[in-house]
Amino acid sequence: MAAEDSYDRLDDDDYPAYSMGRAAEMLGTTQGFLRAIGEARLITPLRSAGGHRRYSRYQLRIAARARELVDRGTPIDAACRIIILEDQLEEAQRINAEFRRAASRHTASI
Repeated sequence: MAAEDSYDRLDDDDYPAYSMGRAAEMLGTTQGFLRAIGEARLITPLRSAGGHRRYSRYQLRIAARARELVDRGTPIDAACRIIILEDQLEEAQRINAEFRRAASRHTASI
């Protein structure tokens, strides 16, 4: 891999750049918390060649949201479900907006 390709990954939110220990440290939580949200299928870390969990910046943002909810007293399974539902709602709203734009273009062309 060329050095240029490696530097391009620095801006990639999906690149699994963080070890479990570093991710836990950055979030101010435990590795057990990261395992728990993985078991709840909120995030699925990629694995290094040696089998170690690796997290992306995008996954860390999701984990941070889960931590906020848990810190407020929400059980971890419920926090994970809330975040999944929020994500599904956001996607549905995006799709609906696309349909509305397409419908208004269609109506305008009639």
